[in-house]
Amino acid sequence: QVQLVESGGGLVQPGGSLRLSCAASGSFVTINTMGWYRQAPGKGRELVATISSDGSTNYAASVKGRFTISRDSAKNTVHLQMLTLKPEDTAVYYCDVDVFGRRLGGPPGNYRYWGQGTQVTVSS
Repeated sequence: QVQLVESGGGLVQPGGSLRLSCAASGSFVTINTMGWYRQAPGKGRELVATISSDGSTNYAASVKGRFTISRDSAKNTVHLQMLTLKPEDTAVYYCDVDVFGRRLGGPPGNYRYWGQGTQVTVSS
């Protein structure tokens, strides 16, 4: 099993900033891709940003230039620095981690885990 602990969400005014963090722990061999998704009320879950094991990144067009994703491999942690926040950024943000490992009673393979979600609200 893998556990993801998210932190950093909250209420911020437009133009403000927040830094989200997600730490992975548990049983796995290698962390592959780490990323963030978000879901606004009444909307589907959408990709925000991802970072691969080699450090390459991918961003949604709506956040390019404002958000930065990074990872600390030694701490199995991924961060999302969110700058110049807009009301449309309001959503529940979910950490997503893909690992190679073994689940209890199962074979080794690639498995995907989701965090519990953290609320980000951008409002005046």
